[in-house]
Amino acid sequence: MIRFGLLGCGRIGQVHASSIAAVENASLIAVADAVPAAAETLAAKSGAEVRSSDEIIAAQDIDAVIIASPTTAHYDQIHALAKAGKAIFCEKPLDLSSDRAAECARAVKTAGVAFLTGFNRRFDPDFSLLQRKLSEGVIGRPELVVITSRDPAPPPISYIETSGGLFRDMMIHDFDMARFLLGEEITEVFATGSCLVDPGIGAAGDVDTAMVTLKTESGALCQINNSRRAVYGYDQRIEVHGARGMLQAANQPEHRLTLATAPGFATAPNKAFFLERYAPAYRAEIAAFVAALTDGRAPDPGIDDGVQAQKLADAATQSHHLGKPIRL
Repeated sequence: MIRFGLLGCGRIGQVHASSIAAVENASLIAVADAVPAAAETLAAKSGAEVRSSDEIIAAQDIDAVIIASPTTAHYDQIHALAKAGKAIFCEKPLDLSSDRAAECARAVKTAGVAFLTGFNRRFDPDFSLLQRKLSEGVIGRPELVVITSRDPAPPPISYIETSGGLFRDMMIHDFDMARFLLGEEITEVFATGSCLVDPGIGAAGDVDTAMVTLKTESGALCQINNSRRAVYGYDQRIEVHGARGMLQAANQPEHRLTLATAPGFATAPNKAFFLERYAPAYRAEIAAFVAALTDGRAPDPGIDDGVQAQKLADAATQSHHLGKPIRL
């Protein structure tokens, strides 16, 4: 049985608590949050205790800790948990700086603790199947990857102001997916962005619409497009083109029923947002972490994957500001 502590009882912390409850050989022992009411509410729902972050980090009855706190807290919590010898599951991003993320990686490796970076989309059934088919060579080597990720509506400006920007906050999932699918490291990043959705986002120093082109040493290309607005619902699609064909992972509608009438065909809208779209992925992610700890294997994706994605996010931010490609 893997005994968990949870740091952060907000929206994503609640998702992880539910996932732990649904996974065999896992138990949520204690939760902590800077807002006491949030911790108390989740504790009552999950049957866990409310403790302070320091108590969870030092606890002898906790094997692994999920970091679901604000990004600004990740650096200190990773270091403290590594020093305490706890297995760590950390939500993306590790930090808003790739240099500080690399410092976290050094601390984790020095301590020799297990670490999983929370790139849940790798565990999405469709995306993981696509990657397996790629690794089996069904379309040959990937030559062109297109990743579309568009949110139904922008977050509050208060969130934008502390998020680190679209490339570090939103697109970092897509950077990891590009590495996951291409199977080789990115060597060049070219990013461009605009503020087309909400002028307040621009006033906060960010963009809400962006496109990035990634290139590997072999010449394979990946194009990522993000938007903070999609009036038709959460838009999550991947297409991979190779010498022998193409693989596609389409959007997931609320249901598969099609209505045909005189005006035409009507289908269901996309699933509302990430909590609904990626619910199976979040559960599979926790299950994979528990299995790795139980079997004594290194969790995947590990902390190096978090660092590499952060480097791409930093390079994209720099490319956007300079208006030119960045070599890695």
